[in-house]
Amino acid sequence: MASDFELIDAAFTPLHPDGSINPDGVTAYAGLMKRQGIDGAFVCGSTGEGPLLTTGERKALAERWVAEAGGEVKVVVHVGHSSPWEARGLAQHAAAIGADAISAVGPFYFRPDRLGSLVESCAIIASGAPDLPFYYYHAPAQTGVTIAMASFLVAATKRIPSFAGIKFTHEDLSDFADCLALAKPGQRIYFGRDEILVAALALGANGAIGTTYSLLAPVYRAAIAATSQGDLPGAQASQAIARRVVGIGLSYGGLPAFKLMNKWAGTDCGPVRAPLNNLTSDDERRLRAELEAADVLQYIASGG
Repeated sequence: MASDFELIDAAFTPLHPDGSINPDGVTAYAGLMKRQGIDGAFVCGSTGEGPLLTTGERKALAERWVAEAGGEVKVVVHVGHSSPWEARGLAQHAAAIGADAISAVGPFYFRPDRLGSLVESCAIIASGAPDLPFYYYHAPAQTGVTIAMASFLVAATKRIPSFAGIKFTHEDLSDFADCLALAKPGQRIYFGRDEILVAALALGANGAIGTTYSLLAPVYRAAIAATSQGDLPGAQASQAIARRVVGIGLSYGGLPAFKLMNKWAGTDCGPVRAPLNNLTSDDERRLRAELEAADVLQYIASGG
């Protein structure tokens, strides 16, 4: 399992202090991923504040990621949008610039409430890049789309020629296991909850996409290796480190805290964009102190 497991980082979007995008920040970030042995970058997703970016900004960032990855890091461009037709245009752009794959959440304002409508929405999006692998992004906590993924997997495989799997960001491990069992050869069901990755590994996960993988790459690699070797205590010990980091970060608002940790890791991606709230200087000091007290600050990468 460890040899072909794909660990993909959900990339932060570099922003200037005024909130405008900073494509130049991708250079150091991609370099960090390469040094950490990260297999890919998931661009303009939830961690990347994708729904808060304009279409033009998303295209500019995708272009820079493809250029900086240089074929060493797989680039998966998230093209999801409240409009499937806008998402299709982003998919067309991703294909034109040489991205490796695309992914998309379902429409999240007028939400599909049945299997068929979700599949058809995804078919519209995927048609913009018919030669790129398409991964559905299952994130019900963010989108409100709660359709069971096992049923979706079967239907999407029949309907969408480029369908390649799912980014499964949900705690329903039974549905996740069903997807693994139903996946066709070549399809991947990427797990998306960093703090319980070992549970997914025990079920047979063959890939993961998450916010903290470039921060804690050696920790997660150790968990993957331990699981593949049947070393449950070793896997649990590595997972405990990651769980403490994620838990403390979530207590400080999640994304703003993780973006700050990324700065400590050696790549300053700047602030978060409104309506998200940046941490105050006092919050930053407390966050660092809590991570140190939990004996996990030392594990956050320092530039490789």
